[in-house]
Amino acid sequence: MKATWNEQLRREPAAAAAVAIFVLSAATILSAWYFQYVLKLPPCPLCLEERLPYHIVIPLSLLMAIAAFVRAPRALITVGFVAILAAVLCGAALGAYHAGVEWRFWPGPTDCSGPLTDLTAKGPLINQLQSIHVVRCDEAAGRFLGISLAGYNVLISLALAAIAAFGLLARKPAA
Repeated sequence: MKATWNEQLRREPAAAAAVAIFVLSAATILSAWYFQYVLKLPPCPLCLEERLPYHIVIPLSLLMAIAAFVRAPRALITVGFVAILAAVLCGAALGAYHAGVEWRFWPGPTDCSGPLTDLTAKGPLINQLQSIHVVRCDEAAGRFLGISLAGYNVLISLALAAIAAFGLLARKPAA
């Protein structure tokens, strides 16, 4: 008799952690795309950088879940969870930096003020300046419960780090 999905996840806590990381990471990036494409809130340069760890973690966590299900060597699973942990902690640091910029604790990067390139290539300067819409890194698109999207990214990244640490330390229960 085949074990159910739930039973398989109980038997393999590392796989359960990897699946949880995959689902939460995918939901986070899908939410970012929802804000960008449906709600028409264009991301600033820092927002785009904050997405980079998710582009690493999503496929890696899926591979980790498969590796745990097929009982790959523990060393491989350890390396995978360490990589996930490093990526999400970098994401948390980026989010904290961005939130600090939004709260004006420190200055943001200069590209949040609008990069200027060859202004003579596209016609009169005044037309170009009127068509530029700079998405500022130091202005939160909105806040929910006093926390901006960058702040929520920190919280999500820390939750992912905790799940990755659990997956790293998880041992199969004794049979």
